[in-house]
This record gives sequence, C-alpha cells and structure tokens, in this order.
Amino acid sequence: MDVILKYFSDFTDGQLKQFNALEPLYKEWNERINVISRKDIDSLYVNHVLHSLSIAAAFDFKAGSEIIDIGTGGGFPGIPLAIYFPEVKFHLVDSIAKKLKVVEAVVSSINLKNVTIQNIRAEEIKNRRFDFAVTRAVAPLKDLWKWSKPMLRKSGIRNQKSEIKNTVANGLICLKGGDLTQEIYESGLRPNQQSIHEIFKEAYFEEKYLLYLPYK
Repeated sequence: MDVILKYFSDFTDGQLKQFNALEPLYKEWNERINVISRKDIDSLYVNHVLHSLSIAAAFDFKAGSEIIDIGTGGGFPGIPLAIYFPEVKFHLVDSIAKKLKVVEAVVSSINLKNVTIQNIRAEEIKNRRFDFAVTRAVAPLKDLWKWSKPMLRKSGIRNQKSEIKNTVANGLICLKGGDLTQEIYESGLRPNQQSIHEIFKEAYFEEKYLLYLPYK
C-alpha cells in the first residue's frame, strides 16, 4: 500500500480503507479461484493496483462519466479506478464467470457502489454507450478498437439535465507491455502512446505503456 501513497495522497479515509482491504481479499480469494498469478499476488499493489492507477495519473474522468472495463479478469483496472473515481460509473465485463465471482466478492466487501458487473463478451454488448473503454492486455489493439468503438459516445455524457465533457475526447485506453510496434502497425491505427515508467519509476513499469485512441 505504501507504493500507492508514494504517488497519490488525496484520498478520503473511506478510499484508504478500500485500498487497504484489497490485498487480504485478493489473497483469500486467489486461494479458491486463481485470478492473479501466484508470483504476482505478493506484488499486488505494484503489479495490479498501481498499474491500473496509471490511467488515473494520465486521465481525469469527470463525475458522472461512464466507463466499461473490457475483459476485467480479477477486476483490473476497473476496481482500483472505481475506488479512485467514486463519482464515475464503471461497468466491468468478462466472458469468464468464475473470475467475476471474485470481482463481485471484492466489490461487495469494500462496499464499492459505483460498479456494475456483467458476464458477457464485449462484442456482444448492444444498445449501451460509454464515454471510455479501459482494458489491460486482453487482446490485440485492432480487436479492442473493433469491440469498443460501437459502444463509445462521440461526446460527453448526455442525460436529461446536462452534458458533461471530459478534458480529453472519449475513447479507448489500453494498458499494454513490450514492443508494440508490430501490433500497432497491424491495427492500422495511430494511438497516443505514453510510457508508464515516466509516471511510476518502479522497475516493473519498464516497457509498460498507456495507449489512447480518441473517438472523434
């Protein structure tokens, strides 16, 4: 948990309790349902929580925004982001039901009110729109864009009272690692690429990147 506080400090007591609760919860559930590799579970806060929060370090989602986490797995990046942005709505989806059992348990245990969960493939979601899609190394960029694009709004949130605009255009935000040259080339897309190691100095983040594709 100390590594989170190294980079972020403006948390409420409630958020601190939620972040502190993640390690014992994931360790307990990982013994039953393996959603985090055994070698990673002792580095939960760096490899999973802080990695997820790199999105929060680079993007400021306005209250009322709606975000889908595609292929959330054990709840990353969705759960850390939902703690960080309590006024933003997160919809966590995955095609593997047993992983979502862990997500549901964690969300319930820490009383995370701004999260909904659905057992579905992202490409099967119809008639729903989001401001952003986030994802963590789930599939090649070309597939992620194909799945997320139909679900994205072209502008801010629209409701009966107002329209809320984020500081950047709605779009897809991916957490990726390694040499992405070929993957980006094959996608035919031109994402904005940012080194996470420039944000967080831990060795784990070397060759880890944020990719952002605006939906204009």
